[in-house]
Amino acid sequence: MTTLNPYLSFRDNAREAMTFYQSVFGGELTISTFGDYQMSENASEQDKIMHAMLTAGNGMVLMGADTPEAMGYKPGSSISVSLSGSDETELRGYFDRLADGGAVTVPMEKSPWGDVFGMCTDKYGTDWLVNVGSEPGQAPAEA
Repeated sequence: MTTLNPYLSFRDNAREAMTFYQSVFGGELTISTFGDYQMSENASEQDKIMHAMLTAGNGMVLMGADTPEAMGYKPGSSISVSLSGSDETELRGYFDRLADGGAVTVPMEKSPWGDVFGMCTDKYGTDWLVNVGSEPGQAPAEA
């Protein structure tokens, strides 16, 4: 089986961000630092996150890491993470928690295609799209 998982990049706050996402989605969070695997000679990067993986009870997987100082970093510029399903209570709960401390760009409301849809940017600069009605991988309902 092949899976596709979002992998988010951060600059110096991956632990904080991934812990936040765990508070939103629940599940088990595993974290490895650069120091755990001697992957950086820079002493200031030893406690930074080389790899974090959040596995929620419903099967969702979200990964992330701190970007080393030697690498370029441009937050939130080329990806949005989409959550979709049929459980409106669950999805509205995720949306509300993700938007807390961030910004709602499109409120959760009935969309032109008939589903309930909203967009927000969380406090770490990640854009989220939340759609209630169609299952993942299916086209939205006709309006």
